[in-house]
Amino acid sequence: MRSSLFILGIFAVAFFGAQPAEADGAWCAYYNFQHGGARNCGFATYQQCLATVTGIGGSCGPNPAYQPPGPPRYTKLPRHYPY
Repeated sequence: MRSSLFILGIFAVAFFGAQPAEADGAWCAYYNFQHGGARNCGFATYQQCLATVTGIGGSCGPNPAYQPPGPPRYTKLPRHYPY
């Protein structure tokens, strides 16, 4: 009984605690496979992408769907009143 509750708890944490992966990097790795190809656009820098494709074949290029972050939003600073 205890082991089944433990396993159920593990599955609940894995299901509800998991966050979806975000592949919104600025660089894509284009893998050169014999039958078709694949693309991975989860790299923040060109160096990360190049390190991944080195040795397995492929190339790197900018992500066509990448949206750079905008300017920081204005935040109202707290007022300091003199005493």
